[in-house]
Amino acid sequence: MTTTAVAAPSVLTELFKHGSISLGQPLSIAEFTALYIQFPDLLMERAADGKVSIMSPVKKGSGKREFIVSGYLFMWYHEHQLGDCFSPSTGIELPTGAVRSPDCAWVSDERLATLPENSDEQFLQVVPDFVVEVRSSTDSLKKLQSKMIDTWMANGVRLAWLIDPYSEKAWIYRVGQSVELVEGFEGKSLRGEAVLEGFELPLERLRV
Repeated sequence: MTTTAVAAPSVLTELFKHGSISLGQPLSIAEFTALYIQFPDLLMERAADGKVSIMSPVKKGSGKREFIVSGYLFMWYHEHQLGDCFSPSTGIELPTGAVRSPDCAWVSDERLATLPENSDEQFLQVVPDFVVEVRSSTDSLKKLQSKMIDTWMANGVRLAWLIDPYSEKAWIYRVGQSVELVEGFEGKSLRGEAVLEGFELPLERLRV
């Protein structure tokens, strides 16, 4: 595996205009893992075809909104003590070979039970039951919508939310059902339904 010289700041700014940089050559899982070990501070994702993207840090507002979603999920988890929650920097290795990192993820006890012992130093090798993606200003909405269907739902996620604070829209993805669109955040909430019973996220907290 070869290394690439760091580009000038102005070039990096242009490359990160859409929130990520794609490496020129695809990497195997082993190569991707080696890269992650060498550069643990980078947030990277690997597509099923081996293409690797390096994400830029999010801005203040996006960071706050991601934390709010994670905070509400953690409060639900703390009360119910079911499954496990995972942060946006967690690498999730999917059956397709892709390694993705949603803004928020929850895995049920039933799925956690399929993990081998002593797997804490590996990528999470189980499909989450529930994921959330919160759009930042540099994210392509079209790409995020494709990610929800082709990455999360296609691999077995049971419930997923895509939240766009800028247009005040949220898309709810459920197994075997059409996508539900929620428009306008005032007075509205998303609920965990049968997947996370009792979990509720007030969308007003995510307004720009």
